[in-house]
Amino acid sequence: MDAGNQEGETAVSSPTGEAIFSMEKVAEDAMQGGKRKTEETTEGEPELKRRVSAGSGLYQFQSFSAERKGEREDMQDACTLLDDCTESFSTLPSTVSRIAYFAVFDGHSGARASQHAAQTLHQNLFGKFPKTDTGHNDKEIKRCLLDTFKLTDEAFLKQASAQKPVWKDGSTAVCVMAVNNVLYIANLGDSKAMLCRFNEQTQKLSLIPLSKEHNPTMYEERMRIQKAGGTVKDGRVQGILEVSRSIGDGRFKHCGVSCVPDIKKCQLADSDRYLLLSCDGLWKGFSSDTALQFIQNVLEDKTIKPAPGKALDETKYELACSKLASEAIRRGSSDNVTVVLVSISKT
Repeated sequence: MDAGNQEGETAVSSPTGEAIFSMEKVAEDAMQGGKRKTEETTEGEPELKRRVSAGSGLYQFQSFSAERKGEREDMQDACTLLDDCTESFSTLPSTVSRIAYFAVFDGHSGARASQHAAQTLHQNLFGKFPKTDTGHNDKEIKRCLLDTFKLTDEAFLKQASAQKPVWKDGSTAVCVMAVNNVLYIANLGDSKAMLCRFNEQTQKLSLIPLSKEHNPTMYEERMRIQKAGGTVKDGRVQGILEVSRSIGDGRFKHCGVSCVPDIKKCQLADSDRYLLLSCDGLWKGFSSDTALQFIQNVLEDKTIKPAPGKALDETKYELACSKLASEAIRRGSSDNVTVVLVSISKT
C-alpha cells in the first residue's frame, strides 16, 4: 500500500497555522479504480468559454531557474517552467481562468528519464485535465495528476526496455500546478517544493514544505517494497536506489518502486511571496532556514540595480537563483543542483 492511508483529507500544519491539505487518500482511491463521477468530454464537443484572465484577482507568476553541474560528469537534472499555459489546453471548465505549471526532475543513472519527464509530463497533463465544469473538483484534478504520472512513467519504461542495452535511467519529480489561485503539488522521490509565506502575527517569513520525501527508510515505503519482494539495504532499494518512488527505474519497479505521487493542495494568500522548487543537491548545502535567509539577503539587497531591459524584481530573483545554486556547490554539495524560484504577485 502506498503512503498516505489516512481516512479523508489530512491537513499539514504550517507555521502560520493555516492548512495545506493532503489528498493522498483520494490518490489511493483513484488508483484502485474508483468510478469517475464525470467522464471526459468526447472529441467534437463544443469548447467551453473561459472566464477572463489578467484582471480577475489572479496571482501572477514569474519563474526563474539556475543549475550547476557540481562535481558530476554531466547534468542529469531538468526543469519545465510555464508561467501561464492556459492556452495549451484545448478545452477547460468555464471556472478555470489560468493554469501554470512548474516542475523539477532529478535524474539518476543518466539524463534520459528526467529529460523525458520534462518534455512530456506537462503535455500528458494537458490531455488529462478535466474538461467540464462538473469535473473541476479536487478529486478529478488529483485523478488527472495520477493518470499523468502513470502515463509518463509507462511511456518511458516502454522506450527504455526497447533499447539494447536497456536504459537504467530514473528520475524524481516535483510539480506544482496552479489552477486559478490554488496550487496542486505532486511529487516522487526527494526533490522538494516549498512556499515562502509571511506570518502577520510573528512578522516573519517561513518556508512551508509542500511536498513529501520518499526514501526507502520511511516505514510505509519500506513496507511496500518488502511486500513486493524487494529489500532495503543501507537505506537503498536493493542496496542501490536512494528513492522509493520515481519515473523510470524499470529494474526496480518489480521491487515496489512506485510512480504514484503524493498529491497536496494549497490555497494561495496575499501573504505568499514565492515558490522554491529544487533537487536534493541544494539541500546538501542548505537547510530550509539558511536557504530562506540567503534568498532574502539577495531580494532585500538595496545595492542591486536592474539588469538592462529587466525590472529590479526580475534581476533580484535571477540573482537569488544563481547565487543559491553556486553557494550550494561552494558549501560542499557534489551533486547536480537545480533551483527554481517563482515569484507570486497580485496585479
